[in-house]
Amino acid sequence: MADLNVADLHGSLTDRALNSMNFLNEVANHYPDAISLAAGRPYEEFYALEDLHGYLDTFGQYLREELGYDEAGVRRTIFQYGRTKGIIHPLIARNLVADEGITVDPDAVVVTVGCQEAMVLVLRALRAAPADVLLAVSPAYVGITGAARLVDLPVLPVAGGNGGVDLDDLVAVVKRARAEGLRPRACYVMPDFANPSGLSLDLETRQRLLALAASEDLLLLEDNPYGLFPAAGVERLPTLKALDTERRVIYLGSFAKTALPGARVGYVVADQTVASPDGSEGLLADELSKIKSMLTVNTSAVAQAIIGGKLLQNDCSLVAASTRERKIYAENLQAITDGLAARFPAGEVSWTVPSGGFFVVVTVPFLVDDALLEKSAHEYGVLWTPMHHFYDGDAPIHALRLSCSSVTPAQIEVGLDRLAALIKDHL
Repeated sequence: MADLNVADLHGSLTDRALNSMNFLNEVANHYPDAISLAAGRPYEEFYALEDLHGYLDTFGQYLREELGYDEAGVRRTIFQYGRTKGIIHPLIARNLVADEGITVDPDAVVVTVGCQEAMVLVLRALRAAPADVLLAVSPAYVGITGAARLVDLPVLPVAGGNGGVDLDDLVAVVKRARAEGLRPRACYVMPDFANPSGLSLDLETRQRLLALAASEDLLLLEDNPYGLFPAAGVERLPTLKALDTERRVIYLGSFAKTALPGARVGYVVADQTVASPDGSEGLLADELSKIKSMLTVNTSAVAQAIIGGKLLQNDCSLVAASTRERKIYAENLQAITDGLAARFPAGEVSWTVPSGGFFVVVTVPFLVDDALLEKSAHEYGVLWTPMHHFYDGDAPIHALRLSCSSVTPAQIEVGLDRLAALIKDHL
């Protein structure tokens, strides 16, 4: 019998970060009738199977008419193994110009299997020695923490504060790490409607963060899945990458929220130059491609063709293509914050009021843990996400995250009633 002990497997397998997503999915599966204010998945009522055929046809037409492929070339491109860095990189570059004001060489784009693979590629490349560490604004998306665990890259938390990132704490963490002989490689940040906090960086903070990255010789890993979804009347701010003049920013992108998550297509913009021992220079994207070739070989050409077709049908801009979803998210976000205000007028419970995105964080005067979530699902019929999943360490956390993205206004009302009953029973 070839039985194994978990102690003989990689240490990340017993790490809480790697258990979080599975646990939360299992709770949702065990209580399918509970109203879920937990899932951060996009609104799905506008999806139609026939659209997929249209996207594939549009991409095939692009290959023929714009790139000059014959029919054999079209079939080979979509059905066969493909270029490791991807086949829709020129369309992604056009999308970045149209929607973000970011101009990059298409060769600096690596198309990945979701944004999660992009994170793994970047962290694997940056983890060169045991002294290397990653900084991450806390609370942080559990996916970046888990990816770091997989490549043995320690994560040092940086306080988020009320403005999305505490720059004084960032400097202090960098200096303390270096005094301990560590080498901070990069800082992970989600400047727009962050998961889980919902907070955004104002323009001045973005500019100061870029200046600080230059002065401290840090890279910034900018993750931007929610940037196209501001609340009603909120003006979108430029991304860090759009403001970046020194190639300090490695930009992590995803089509999960803006196109369709089932395609599992993300990307990374890595336009930094890398010097080789022989004096030649190349792109960081090319180095990431080497890692990808041994991880997933390439990203599904069929999935890329679907995303490429959707981009082409919308002139490579997803702002207009997301108008209906943006309206729903804004209205749902307002419904959650208004609903909380109506149910908790006494000040015992507080919450964030984000300027867009999917998430609201609710702070309560008692411990919020997985046991309470199980009780909420079983006895009250409502799901949410305990905030402790987004922090390192075992400090007690008195907060939970609500998501507005995949529910109706009626479900929000019932879900908040059930949540209010749970909270009031604990007060």
